Amino acid sequence: MNDLKRSLSEAAAAAFQAAGLSPDFGRVTASDRPDLADFQCNGALAAAKSAKRNPREIAVQVVEQLKADPRLASVEIAGVGFINMRVSPSALAERADQIAADDRAGAVLLSEPRRVLVDYAGPNVAKPMHVGHLRASIIGESIKRLYRFRGDTVVGDAHFGDWGFQMGLLITAVMDEDAFIAALMAKLPDAPRDFTAADEAKVRAEFAGRVTLADLDRLYPAAAARAKEDVEYRDRARKATADLQNGRFGYRLLWKHFVEVSRVALEREFHALGVDFDLWKGESDADPLIAPMVRQLEDKGLLVEDQGARIVRVARPGETKKKKLPDGSVIEVESPDPLLVVSSEGSAMYGTTDLATILDRRQSFDPHLILYCVDQRQADHFEQVFRAAYLAGYAQPGGLEHIGFGTMNGADGKPFKTRAGGVLKLHDLIEMAREKARERLREAGLGSELSPEAFEETAHKVGVAALKFADLQNFRGTSYVFDLDRFTSFEGKTGPYLLYQTVRIKSILRKAADQAAQAGPVIVAEPAERDLTLLLDGFEGALSEAYDKKAPNFVAEHAYKLAQGFSKFYAACPILGADDAAVRASRLTLAQTALKQLELALDLLGVETPERM
Repeated sequence: MNDLKRSLSEAAAAAFQAAGLSPDFGRVTASDRPDLADFQCNGALAAAKSAKRNPREIAVQVVEQLKADPRLASVEIAGVGFINMRVSPSALAERADQIAADDRAGAVLLSEPRRVLVDYAGPNVAKPMHVGHLRASIIGESIKRLYRFRGDTVVGDAHFGDWGFQMGLLITAVMDEDAFIAALMAKLPDAPRDFTAADEAKVRAEFAGRVTLADLDRLYPAAAARAKEDVEYRDRARKATADLQNGRFGYRLLWKHFVEVSRVALEREFHALGVDFDLWKGESDADPLIAPMVRQLEDKGLLVEDQGARIVRVARPGETKKKKLPDGSVIEVESPDPLLVVSSEGSAMYGTTDLATILDRRQSFDPHLILYCVDQRQADHFEQVFRAAYLAGYAQPGGLEHIGFGTMNGADGKPFKTRAGGVLKLHDLIEMAREKARERLREAGLGSELSPEAFEETAHKVGVAALKFADLQNFRGTSYVFDLDRFTSFEGKTGPYLLYQTVRIKSILRKAADQAAQAGPVIVAEPAERDLTLLLDGFEGALSEAYDKKAPNFVAEHAYKLAQGFSKFYAACPILGADDAAVRASRLTLAQTALKQLELALDLLGVETPERM
């Protein structure tokens, strides 16, 4: 079931082909002048240049073919050869009925679905979510939903930061602060031996009562700061890291506790934001693969010695950049920089773990595509890792893609901070949005008939919608300014405005049900009915653009235009007050279809709609 733009493109392509020209010139788009036409085709201009012919002459031939299409009320030539098309009311009505009868509201499934893994959010052990995680979480969740809705088999992975030096810092800090745990560590065997599951549960229970997430949140920054100044402390933390990674039993039990308490809290915060993962694979999952992977890279001849370290050169021959030396001279160096795999001290590096993670994903899921939803500032790092993965044969060229994004900034244009200049925790940001949503609801006189529990639930949905839509209405590569007052308004291009429109349609449909009013075949007679039908037809096009460009803003834009279009339709075309029964039934169908499509679009953005306000 193609949308009108695609089906008319097929008709125009056939018309160009009948004129002896490439069918590729038949691309049809929504009209730039909706007052003149619904759709337009500018292919005659490009065809004339290619065939060295007059564009208007070509347009005349194409139009003659298109005039026979029963879906078109008119086909006209404008200017030097632009082709304008207006769809007939009967064709629009037929298309509206198709969308109304479709559970997917006009969205088609991919003909060749793929296995896709989306890596996003990137939470860490002992570190509560902060505002810097917001964009990765929101954008990644929307892309995961979009790809799944289109028909791909999709897995969302939180890519949990649960390994490395930070774990050694935490173990050292906890043992320094808690003598009981330090003594317990001394008593535990280096390896499990005869240690039973019950014994392990007993030890873990001791940790649960003594080390909370609040403790980890407090201890980690202090330990990290101390390690920068205190060489002895840093060496102890490094030894603890090595002991953990070499399998010291007590440290492994303590580490498992760190992971568990962190993940419970993080999952709760993510869920409050409408973000949920299929996998919580950590950096620790890739660690066992690193040693054999390094040997494999060596066997493939990809590992090169460089000043005591071991690297993979990822630049192709002749790829260079200019580098300025301290003496002011400029030299040419290879670009991108090599991927550092093993440091001069013998340690695996950050990029090594990412490379091993790609290998792990190939072995466990074998995705056609892995999307990394990570800050744009990591672009160079991913370029190195991806090239190394392609060279090693861990992924097919084009199978790895960095979905970069800009920053959420304060009024000063810099990344958003608290008033005190610190990093705002995500939990606090969500509560700020909830509080502002409560205020906005009361100001607008909304929710007064709801129970206290239902009011709180609605305020939460409004607050989250405000945060998410404010982000997703922008192309992900751009930065934007955080303005909670504007984001939470029920007027303008905001999440709360969209929720209000969905609740408004639900209210109309409840009244229709009370009156036993029945929906029926669509009749397109009024301009607002025509405009709304064309908007409904545009859903598939918006999804296609968002999917191809990994950019949810196309879905957000469609949702906003649809909400606006319904508002205009409702003002111009009475639904339950229509005198004619067939007209009333038709408009009720349009209302039902608009609601279905609007809620689908919002769900793809990760926005949940309330029943009432």
